[in-house]
This record gives sequence, structure tokens and C-alpha cells, in this order.
Amino acid sequence: MADIAQTTPDELRAGLEQGTVLLVDVREPHEYAAERIPGALLYPLSTFDPKAIPAASGKTLVLHCGGGGRSTRAAQALVAAGVTDVHNLEGGMRGWKALGLPLIRVDPATGQVLEHGKL
Repeated sequence: MADIAQTTPDELRAGLEQGTVLLVDVREPHEYAAERIPGALLYPLSTFDPKAIPAASGKTLVLHCGGGGRSTRAAQALVAAGVTDVHNLEGGMRGWKALGLPLIRVDPATGQVLEHGKL
């Protein structure tokens, strides 16, 4: 399997702020609905199709999941499909949250946004 480049949470935040990153969340819909990184697109690993991922068009393609395992598998599938520049978020969502970086959190009982950090 190919080694996948890693992007740190701080590098991802800077890239999102600058508009130079296409962020893909490969967690499942219920995980994404509960909390997500602002700007992340959802393409769950359970139904992951490398052909469905939008072209990054000059942006860095970064994948993430909860801890890095699922996104590494998705990144390897992209590399096998011919995508040459794909990165994995180091530490996944746990790494992002550990640094207190912006999140969209939703109360599952009410659908109300509890927190929405700004990038």
C-alpha cells in the first residue's frame, strides 16, 4: 500500500481559511450529523467510490475520519484509482478536537446547532 501524506490539524485549518483545501469526511452520516468540521463534504467509507469524489481543482485533497484509520483506507483507494495527491488528517477528528479547532455540533434531540466555530 502507498504511504499517504499527512496534514496536521493546524495545516488543515490554514488551508480551509485560505480556500486551498478540499476536505472530505469519510465517517458515517450519523457521525457527520452529530459534529463536523466546517466545510467538510461527506463521502462515507461504507459506500466510498473514488470516482464520486469531486475534482480538487488545484486544491489539496484532505480526507478525515474519527482517528485516521478509515480515511487512510479511503486515501489508499483513491491512490489505487489514480489520484496522485491525497492527504490524510493526522489524528482525524480526535486530533482536530484536541486542539479546540472549530466544529459544527448539533443536538440530536432538537437539531439545534450547539457550537459553530469560525474558521
